[in-house]
Amino acid sequence: MSTMVMELDFIEELRLRRWARENYVEPDKRSQKWHPIIHEEMEKKDNEAGSPFASPTYAWNS
Repeated sequence: MSTMVMELDFIEELRLRRWARENYVEPDKRSQKWHPIIHEEMEKKDNEAGSPFASPTYAWNS
C-alpha cells in the first residue's frame, strides 16, 4: 500500500512537531498512519539525553 504525503508549509510542520512532542508515545505504540514528520520528531525525542529509548551514540555516527 503506497501512501501519499502532502507537502507542508512551515507553520503546519511546526504544529506537527509540537503535537509529536506533546503526545509522545513509545516507539512500539506509534501508528504507521501518522505523518513522517511526527515519526521524525518522536525519534528525535527518543535520542535526547535521559530518554529510555535513546540509542547509544558512537563517534562514527556523529
